[in-house]
Amino acid sequence: MNEMKLYKQWTEQKLEDSDLTEELAAIAGDTEGIKDRFYRELAFGTAGLRGVIGAGTNRLNIYTIRKATQGFADYIKEKYGENTSVAIGYDSRIKSDLFAKETAKVLAANGIKAMIYGQLMPVPCLSFAVRELKCKAGVMVTASHNPAKYNGYKVYGDDGCQITTEGANKVLENINKVDMFGGAKVMDYDEGVKAGLIEVISQDVIDTYLDRVKSQSINGDLCKSANLKVIYTPLNGAGNVPVRAILKKVGIDNVIVVPEQEKPDGNFPTCPFPNPEIAQALDLGMKLCAEEKGDLLLATDPDCDRVGIAVPDKNGEYVLITGNEVGAMLMEYICSQRIKKGTMPENPVAISTIVSTAIAGKIAKKYGVEFRQVLTGFKFIGEQILYLENDGHPERYIFGFEESYGYLIGTHARDKDAVVASMMICEMAAYLKSQGTTVLEFLDSIYKEYGNYLHVQQSFTCEGADGMARMAQIMADLQSNIPTQIGGLKVLKVDNYITRESTDLATGQKSAITLPKSDVLSFILEDNATVIIRPSGTEPKIKAYYTTVADTKQKAAELQKTLADDFSKTMGF
Repeated sequence: MNEMKLYKQWTEQKLEDSDLTEELAAIAGDTEGIKDRFYRELAFGTAGLRGVIGAGTNRLNIYTIRKATQGFADYIKEKYGENTSVAIGYDSRIKSDLFAKETAKVLAANGIKAMIYGQLMPVPCLSFAVRELKCKAGVMVTASHNPAKYNGYKVYGDDGCQITTEGANKVLENINKVDMFGGAKVMDYDEGVKAGLIEVISQDVIDTYLDRVKSQSINGDLCKSANLKVIYTPLNGAGNVPVRAILKKVGIDNVIVVPEQEKPDGNFPTCPFPNPEIAQALDLGMKLCAEEKGDLLLATDPDCDRVGIAVPDKNGEYVLITGNEVGAMLMEYICSQRIKKGTMPENPVAISTIVSTAIAGKIAKKYGVEFRQVLTGFKFIGEQILYLENDGHPERYIFGFEESYGYLIGTHARDKDAVVASMMICEMAAYLKSQGTTVLEFLDSIYKEYGNYLHVQQSFTCEGADGMARMAQIMADLQSNIPTQIGGLKVLKVDNYITRESTDLATGQKSAITLPKSDVLSFILEDNATVIIRPSGTEPKIKAYYTTVADTKQKAAELQKTLADDFSKTMGF
């Protein structure tokens, strides 16, 4: 069925959401607008659904949510049979609460008990609830750090980790069998509550989560005595209550919240990109830090699974710290302090992704920690924790992180957790303060010991049908025309995760890559430099990751710019 036929079908329906009816009327005669909304169905994968909120098959609305949930319900019933339950969470995004309730209504109509949070909660709280409540699955309504026009539907397995590729493929098969209108079973929400098929998750679960987070503290007693002044912004998201609660639990009472970004607001009026990776999102926090002379700025994204920080330099100017740098510092702090305290487990394991800083591997080697690298996506870190748990030794896991500001200390959740990360970052700052040093001095000591590694990510937006095709073409061109040099540095090896094959360009020798298939190409260059390229799984972007190493930070930055300029031209940007 082509776009115009689908559009006509939608306009002939008596839609339950008047916003959709108004939108469809507004695009009458707009060929491109209709095409963009109907040229495909939202893709369902291991990240679930993510898309612009609105009318159409390529939009997130109550009908695409119901269709996806029916397919998921069928999968759950096929896999687990009767008497199952699913945990549901949602953040502050536009219509998140509505989409969460629609999810509960479809699950309940299918005889699956929906355990839903009664208020917005972070992603890690959903991951925690799945395991704590012994649910067979979980759904989190969020679009993480995307702009306000987006929302999403993340699906979790019974281990509290995002669903596997195999599971996602099966759910997608089921979804494709469901008619958009009338194909999903739906129960009235209040009727579901009366029937015991919809239940609000109790405060006890939230309190238990916070207790588990607090138990990860290593030097928590220092937090109160250090008298840290913390400036915090939840970026109008779900972090406000739990982050402040955990900081209070460890004795950090002097927390000042950025007032314009304190209350939940899915329009994100002060920052069009509510992402702590983007400096603009932290502008108000940086300004308040300068006014209040804070020791530390914390910024969590709308679903509170990522956290960014800024700290003052010796001149009192506030400096943003990258996700790789925070990961390296937490790795050094956790390893050194757990050994000092005698709490390091036997055969400890730390995990990171192939696009994250190589310093982590060096730190792990120094402290006798097994270091595992996985594909991009925190589900792969969660999967490694599951392997350790299945072996009977989940305590071996001490830390996992990815360069995009995601960290997890402890096994209470199987997704990145900005609540526990915020606590540990503050604790680390308190410890350093007690030692008469600063966060920046600590970071400099890491570079001095392990080398001046610079890691920079570059994103190129490719929206709509043409954008998807362009990304696919770029990846195909790079595979068929492998560059022999990038920015003047010779390409020594190519790791093709699409074909799961590594090629030495000097000898032509090939070897197998053991990690799962993924749409990623990695170019290993001279002088320990690398360039990695991959389309985003959650945004209409293709991302390039550059690693350079040099005698000084300035030289590393100059080399990175040379690589980025050359590689951007190769991709056609």
